[in-house]
Amino acid sequence: MILVIGGVTLDRLHFAGEMPNAGETATAAGGAGMYTALAARRAGGNVTLFAPRPDPLPERLSPIAAALPWLGPRIPPGELPRLEIVHYGRGRAALRRAFWGAQARMTPSMLPDDLSQFDLVHIAALGTAQRQLDFARACRARGAGRISAGTYAKVVFGETENVRALFAQSDLFFLNENEANGLFGGAENAPDPGPGRWLFVTLGARGALVIGNQARVRVPAPAVAERDPTGAGDTFCGAVLAGLDRGLEAVSAARQGVKLAAGMIQYVGPGGLLGDKG
Repeated sequence: MILVIGGVTLDRLHFAGEMPNAGETATAAGGAGMYTALAARRAGGNVTLFAPRPDPLPERLSPIAAALPWLGPRIPPGELPRLEIVHYGRGRAALRRAFWGAQARMTPSMLPDDLSQFDLVHIAALGTAQRQLDFARACRARGAGRISAGTYAKVVFGETENVRALFAQSDLFFLNENEANGLFGGAENAPDPGPGRWLFVTLGARGALVIGNQARVRVPAPAVAERDPTGAGDTFCGAVLAGLDRGLEAVSAARQGVKLAAGMIQYVGPGGLLGDKG
């Protein structure tokens, strides 16, 4: 069983620059926790999401609640995080506005006391690397199996030592090429994390790099028409977690991850992970 700790957001998405749908704007459910959990479910995982849950639930989030067991503190809808993102194509994006709401106030004390039922606990972006580190330590203390974590550029460059500590605490660690540049001076310099541990570096349209067991394996991605890259890295992560939890070895799980992420970015929002045609 997999537990994903993260957040669910309502996103305003703008497509510009070299995007094939440049000029379009959309509103969609989002959040690193949501994308990771939905992808793990779509890849066959038994997954639970831990995130603040609005009550009453906005209509756009109803499919998420229907698809996933969703634990976490109940919050008023006004405290739901909201992001405004601009995608320019070729991996370029900008966060125009962010309201983190209740997600910024999540603490490990809100977790269930016993996490021993979960073979894997993944800690997605939570606003600060220190908060992720606190959750990782709490999950260990509450009996969780393997600990997984992801990161993002703001904390890699702003809280480098905390991110390094999070990496050291994690059995599985996920980051993209830009973040690998900030943390290790380049994906090619990323270290082998040690026995029984794996590092996954997403490379956009070029796929992913899997590092561990004294090997470095490049996994290519299929070429697709990209409509919305929001959550692509989290989708890769969720599919990898599901594969590992089902007994796949790391490279096979990564192949599953790049395939699911390539399919997801052909839709706007998480529809591709929910089986919609969106």
